[in-house]
Amino acid sequence: MAKAKAPRKPRAERSRTYRIGWWIGRAIVWFVAASVLWVLAYRFVPPPITATMLLDPEAGSRLSKDWMSLSVMDPDMPRAAIAAEDGNFCRHHGFDREAIAKAIRFNARGGRIRGGSTISQQTAKNAFLWQGGGFFRKGLEAWFTLLIEGLWPKRRIVEVYLNIAETGLGTYGANAGAQRYFRHDASRLSIQEAARIAVVLPLPKKREAISPSGATRRYGNAIARRVPKMQRAGYYDCLK
Repeated sequence: MAKAKAPRKPRAERSRTYRIGWWIGRAIVWFVAASVLWVLAYRFVPPPITATMLLDPEAGSRLSKDWMSLSVMDPDMPRAAIAAEDGNFCRHHGFDREAIAKAIRFNARGGRIRGGSTISQQTAKNAFLWQGGGFFRKGLEAWFTLLIEGLWPKRRIVEVYLNIAETGLGTYGANAGAQRYFRHDASRLSIQEAARIAVVLPLPKKREAISPSGATRRYGNAIARRVPKMQRAGYYDCLK
């Protein structure tokens, strides 16, 4: 016995479904094209402002930022940032699977949440998106991470990161942080000063680079000792 055919959708409903699909497809194409052009622009032009800066209640009219190219910045600053935030920066392609796995295992034990974000992921979030979690924002972060890893050299990624990351209340970038904390620009940082700024980066509203105490001081000292060891081991080769 032949099976009865399923009734076909009315023509108007098929047409509406087609139009919705067409608009969704067009929106995706526009988003991809716009995001690629945006990322390409920031490869050569410093980001003028970020969502984090605009939404920072501490900044207001007192926003402090002062772009400095990596060629002028003291080389110990990017080295210290990599040592503190993303030791495998030069060896991964945007996502450090080992760090992510460690973070998952650590968080599964309970207690303070630890992240596994790389410098590339943080740069993507800081330059193109907003702070906060959520799967949608995380998905966009992954997309922009892939773009900057594919379209920027590693030097540019860390350069943008060190110029837009928050380094204090209303203060953004290593150069503005150096002026705030040490009264000179980031071209004359000592390894200890660079390490202190690097330690501040994850929690700029809670950690102090001047006369740090306790765990912050010990961590800064550990970073300062780690930098030359990592340099000898070739962990900074992508910055050459």
